[in-house]
Amino acid sequence: MPADSLVYLETRDLGTAIGAVINNKALQDVVKSIPDTRILNGMQMSVAVTGFETKEQAVTDENSVLSFQPRFVAVIETNKWNFQVLSFVEEKLGLFISEAYGGEATLESFDKHGGKYYVWSGQDGRKAYGLVIGNRIYFSNDESAIERCLAVGRGEEESIAKNPKMTNGDRLAFGYVSPDGIGQISNIVGISLAKRSSEEGDVQSFIARVLPDLLRSSVKEASWIAEKTEQGIEDKYQIELDPELARIGRETMPENPQANDLAEFVPVEVVSATRYNFKDSRIAWRSVLLSASSRVRQFDGSIITAFAGSLFEPYGVEDPELFLSAIDGDIMAIRFDQDGDSSVAFGRSRNIEDLKRSLSKEIDFSKAPAKVLAADLWEAEDGSGFAIAPGDFVLAGDAVAIRKCLEARQSGSNIKNLEIFNGFQTSSSPVVTFGYDVETTKHIANVVGQMKEGGVPNKISYFTKTSFESTRLHRTTRSDFGLIGTIISQFSND
Repeated sequence: MPADSLVYLETRDLGTAIGAVINNKALQDVVKSIPDTRILNGMQMSVAVTGFETKEQAVTDENSVLSFQPRFVAVIETNKWNFQVLSFVEEKLGLFISEAYGGEATLESFDKHGGKYYVWSGQDGRKAYGLVIGNRIYFSNDESAIERCLAVGRGEEESIAKNPKMTNGDRLAFGYVSPDGIGQISNIVGISLAKRSSEEGDVQSFIARVLPDLLRSSVKEASWIAEKTEQGIEDKYQIELDPELARIGRETMPENPQANDLAEFVPVEVVSATRYNFKDSRIAWRSVLLSASSRVRQFDGSIITAFAGSLFEPYGVEDPELFLSAIDGDIMAIRFDQDGDSSVAFGRSRNIEDLKRSLSKEIDFSKAPAKVLAADLWEAEDGSGFAIAPGDFVLAGDAVAIRKCLEARQSGSNIKNLEIFNGFQTSSSPVVTFGYDVETTKHIANVVGQMKEGGVPNKISYFTKTSFESTRLHRTTRSDFGLIGTIISQFSND
């Protein structure tokens, strides 16, 4: 692979990597049959993203849809006989391309580069290219990328293998995003979030302009390792940060054993729960805002402060800094739905009156609160609420969700009774998250086979911990399918 690849992925055994996903019981329970992947055993595969192509397709006179197409190249060492490789490319790979291109794809084949060369053409004009030399397959949607890989093999171009970030080890897969890759992905993230954030052009323009600058100046490069464990697939991410940002993380969010009493308020039916441990949450918030503002123009910096406050809107918080100064540094934030419309944040109070002043003016504290399971609960007409529970606990967010949290503590039907709670109990990481996912199972099932009639995927759990070290952010996630499963799910027709 070329040294200037933006994103690089590899597995030393494709069969083992995919098998770790499709042989999972959570998937086997809902599909009619699991495909035989033995043909993939022992295959080594690497994939590089060499660039991105942006396309804008008009939907109406006023609206359009942006799509981002990566230019990629894959190289597979099959360890098979040449005739087996040719058969695989012409039949299995050809069928996959036809389905991906939405129908019939014409195929041309001829001799080139000392091997068999293939060109697939879709009805919509898209093309895919393949080359088989001996037992090796080159596959790409960019013809020049294959030629560059061949040039690397001849020693005419530098290989990414010389990058010290390329490590070896016993693992399912490895990935790396270069500084240039971070830059281009930042642009895509900025445009994507801008399109989804608001219908107002000024807001979209601000996000698309400022967010990529912030990401590029904050994140330098990233690597990923996937390993198989008895509890599932463990994904380890190592993200190189700007030294100033890493310092803020280390100083304001140190590793520290945390109390578990907040878990009593977390009902078992939540979609996700994240526990934060701040040395001083107000200082952490202010430091991040100052760091972000210093990376952009003065005008944009002032807008960032106002815009960042929107992160607290699901909890009914209008003054984030006052809120964080009035609550203890051990904070739990939970969601009852994927969109975050039903969310609650809670912790121990430092100053009740400051907390009240930090919240939405829709909550009328001049009125007497309702008594709910020994707690005082104020509810606003817009659905937001605030509660004070015995033990100086305070809860802010969706009023209905707050009631569920109070009931979970009263009844004992909370996450402290779940096996996954052990992660909360034993981890000293400053940020710990657990959650449930159903959609990934459905999408993977759609890719590898057919769902059983009436099959309903069970919720699968994931557990993530995040910490800061030196100039890096370390993030470890343990789940049934891991990032490999997420990649496979992207090929779902859904």
